[in-house]
Parts: sequence; C-alpha cells; structure tokens
Amino acid sequence: MADETKATDAGQRYAQSLFELTIDSNQLTQVEADLKSLRAMAAESADLRRLIESPAFSAEDKAKGLVAVATKAKFQLLTAKFLGLVASNGRTGDLLGAIAAFIELSAQHRGVVTAEVVTAKALTAAQLKGVSTAVASAVGKTPEISTRVDPSILGGIKVRVGSRLFDASLRSKLDSLKFALKRA
Repeated sequence: MADETKATDAGQRYAQSLFELTIDSNQLTQVEADLKSLRAMAAESADLRRLIESPAFSAEDKAKGLVAVATKAKFQLLTAKFLGLVASNGRTGDLLGAIAAFIELSAQHRGVVTAEVVTAKALTAAQLKGVSTAVASAVGKTPEISTRVDPSILGGIKVRVGSRLFDASLRSKLDSLKFALKRA
C-alpha cells in the first residue's frame, strides 16, 4: 500500500485537537507511538485498511473494530477514545491523513522534520546515515526518517520532507525521457 496520505481539513482538525490533548495530558510520545503503530498495521493488513476505508461498514462497527484493535495493541486510553470518536463521527476516511498530520505536528513540536524515504530495495545502515546527513544539510534541521520499499520505482530514491518531494527515482527519469521523446 502506497502511503500517499494527505491530511484533509477534517483530518487536520482532528490531529490538532488530539495534539493539544496529548500536550495537556503529557502523553505526546505514547500517543504518537500508538498512531505510528496503527499506521504500520494498516500498511500491512488489508483487513484493517478495509475496515477503515470501506463504506460497507457502519460507523458503529468501525468504532467497535478500531477500539478492539486499540485494546488488543494496548494503546493509550486517549488513543482508543480518539479512534472511537473518529469512527463514530463517520470520519475514518480521514484517519490516516489525521495520523500523518499528528506525526508532523509532533515533529514540529520536537524541532525535527519528518522525511519519508522510498527506495526500490531496503537501505543499509550506512546508506540510511548518508540520506539522513543529506536531508539534514538540505533542510537545516534534524530529520526523523521513515523508510519504505517500493519496487515500482525501479531504482534510485524518493524523499518527501513536508510538502517537498525530491524524486531521483529511475521510474520518474524514464517517464521524463518518454515524455521528451513523445514531444520530439
């Protein structure tokens, strides 16, 4: 599953509200870890994605399902309540975007930037350190890097920092060449 989630206005508002609650209750790191875990679960589980995205499930069923997942995963009570609220309000379509927005707010609060690195093959520790150094020098802040393997880019690397995308993938270079040849 490609993680091309964007926070909608509603997702951004949910993320902001949750962020403020976590700051007030001093649970920022725990809730952020819960949400990152849920995002990873959704990336790995087609059934969980179906529960989140499918209109075939009622808001009540989605709320019960997400709260059950939160309970089984031993998430914070605040996280479980947040998931139940989003689902019961019929906003599960905004959930993954809200999670991305929350993680971004948390990173800004800590003074770091989040960077998503996509490669065709898993990076070695040395390569990851090199990417981290390059991102740090490009944006002037310490990066918090998450990696994802996507064989469809064929080779090279894509780095997303905030709304900026640095695309040095073989797929995009081939697409550019194909477009240039069509124009000629």
